[in-house]
Amino acid sequence: MPARVASTSHPPALPRRACLKTQPTSGTPASPPAGMARLAAEAAPAGGRAGVEYFFLPVRSLINRCDSDRVPFRWTINPYRGCEFGCRYCYARYTHEYMEHTPAEFETQIYAKAGADRLLAAELRRLPPGEHIAIGTATDPYQPAEGRLRVTRALLEVLAQRQGLDLSLTTKSNRIERDLDLLVAIAARSRLVINITVTTLDARLARLLEPRAPRPDLRLRALARLRAAGLAAGVFAMPVLPGITDEAAALDRLARAAAEHGALWFTAGPVFLMPASRETFFAFLRRHFPHLLARYRQWFEATGYAPAAYRRALAEKLDELRRRYGLASGPCLPPLPARQLSLAW
Repeated sequence: MPARVASTSHPPALPRRACLKTQPTSGTPASPPAGMARLAAEAAPAGGRAGVEYFFLPVRSLINRCDSDRVPFRWTINPYRGCEFGCRYCYARYTHEYMEHTPAEFETQIYAKAGADRLLAAELRRLPPGEHIAIGTATDPYQPAEGRLRVTRALLEVLAQRQGLDLSLTTKSNRIERDLDLLVAIAARSRLVINITVTTLDARLARLLEPRAPRPDLRLRALARLRAAGLAAGVFAMPVLPGITDEAAALDRLARAAAEHGALWFTAGPVFLMPASRETFFAFLRRHFPHLLARYRQWFEATGYAPAAYRRALAEKLDELRRRYGLASGPCLPPLPARQLSLAW
């Protein structure tokens, strides 16, 4: 096992990776990789675990602009490319195709963004004031690699030095408890909301759907600790999977558990299946829920969205659960902390 790496600010000078493209059998040399694929080919090894490799990705920027009308934010930060949790439904698998990886390699080839803390400090100075930044929108900032590489913690250390930011963080890992000190420090100077993703309370089902993510009870325990520390936190019960996690009784138990662990909100919506994620998810259905495969093909192959009638019925069911357990439908934004003024004598 390689030695623990405390920071990604100065990754070790290790040999570059071999070109990701295979040479064609015709004898014609392959074109050198370009763009993100070139960066992936140049990424320095950073260790790994059984069946999973970590790399330092030499990126030039950290804060990404998001123009999708499906999300309520414009700016995002993902400390890692790829996610070891291996969630069968994950929409972000397509992002590995830019690096000439397959969707399956999304969970085995994990790239930590080198020098992320330095990039963040510089880019925050250029970001328009008051803009919301969502952390962990595509890959989990507390996936297993974070235990060794600590990229997310390095970013939180930068954020804790700033005043008046508007931030959210989403994870399905109890590893977030490690950074409770920094999260409290950030919330004292900026607006911060934290979303803990829990899709089911059934530990066996969760292991099938999210093979390497922490158990649901551990995520709820982390939620309770965040709330006990005075942080604004709630549950993302998404995606809801038709025929798998959408049973009324199961959703009721999940909403009740969220409330019992201090959640302020309970946000949920049906799964969205992009082409790269459909390939992986349909294979999962074929193995574990073959009776649902035809239904999912009918519903999702054309657009990636569940039918409108299903979305409306699910929304009504969720509204009823929120009323029953006193939960909001989305993050409750705390007020921005008052600016601390230093006294001059």
